[in-house]
Amino acid sequence: MDTHSSIIIYNVTVYGENQTLKNGYIKLTNKKITEIGETHQYVRQPNDHVIELSPSYKVIPGAIDVHIHGVNNADAMDGTAEALKTMAHTLPKEGTTSFLATTMTQSNEAVEKALRNAGAYIEEQTDADAEVVGIHLEGPFISPKRAGAQPPTHIQDPNVALFQEWQKAAGGHIKLVTLAPEQPNGLALTSYLKETNVVASIGHSDSTYDQVGEAIEAGASHITHLYNGMRGLHHREPGVLGAAYLRNELFVELITDGIHCRPEMVKLAYDQITSERMILITDSLRAKWLKNGTYDLGGQPVHVNDTTATLADGTLAGSILKMNDAIKNTMRFTNCSLEDIVKMTAENPAKQLNLFDTKGSLKIGKDADIVVLNENLDVEMTFCRGTLSFQKED
Repeated sequence: MDTHSSIIIYNVTVYGENQTLKNGYIKLTNKKITEIGETHQYVRQPNDHVIELSPSYKVIPGAIDVHIHGVNNADAMDGTAEALKTMAHTLPKEGTTSFLATTMTQSNEAVEKALRNAGAYIEEQTDADAEVVGIHLEGPFISPKRAGAQPPTHIQDPNVALFQEWQKAAGGHIKLVTLAPEQPNGLALTSYLKETNVVASIGHSDSTYDQVGEAIEAGASHITHLYNGMRGLHHREPGVLGAAYLRNELFVELITDGIHCRPEMVKLAYDQITSERMILITDSLRAKWLKNGTYDLGGQPVHVNDTTATLADGTLAGSILKMNDAIKNTMRFTNCSLEDIVKMTAENPAKQLNLFDTKGSLKIGKDADIVVLNENLDVEMTFCRGTLSFQKED
């Protein structure tokens, strides 16, 4: 295809930023969205490459996965450009066009290596794959009581000076930090993150409801994987979970594989939090898109079967959830609309990461990060910044 040509996806349902067009088209030129309209408004130009489908096909903005460790035998903690390239190349298959390379609790040396690698990769990445839009530092500043699959031996108290070193190593690309604000110096780090435009997320935390309130005052605005690795709901102590339900200042991540939380609990969270504040994540491991077997997570063996990844003691260890399945599951569990899904997979993460001027919705002038779904909501095509990055084989 001529690099100077435009791509037109024609005769589809377009889920635009402000309206859904049942018989619509969308035009991509030079990495950007340049036209959106109804089919009768389209005027063909000499260099247009038209992909004509049918209104049963749905065009939505690409998903932004703010919490993903790995996929296809690659992990952000591998500390190699090849690992991130593999992740970026694989994720368009499931409708993800941007993501935060997510680290985990490890030695300071291992974390720094991963951060340096991701920072360098972000500076040099190409347009053909999903875009690494930053780094999610998950741990080590978490609660030993709520470690989950994070190795307890490397957990440490929040440390502003160490974070400053790591942010420098990462080239300023750490965009989100999961921490336990109730730990010593937790509020100090939360405040510092807020001051430096980094999202402070409460996760792997034993905070009480009141302590979450203090963290919000200090600048926290996000909850890491709701239900998992946190103080739960009690009628005399609402905990982190109660705060996630009730505090409108918080965006809330959810893993909707039906395993990390039952479908009924997804519905309960959705009804309380709504698509205005929820963000769908995968929290996936290197085992995603691979066969069943035993894989590594931070030096720990993880056993993967068809749906579940666990440590030897049965602790859940991330997921093998694909974003496209998260979409289908969420719609099935909650009866939400595809417009709600767009909020939870694209708009909300883009707003939280301060990217909504360029990503997170289908609007003229924004990056052409676009996913085409068929009538079964399977991914047919994914465009990353206007480049066809994935096409389903017949």
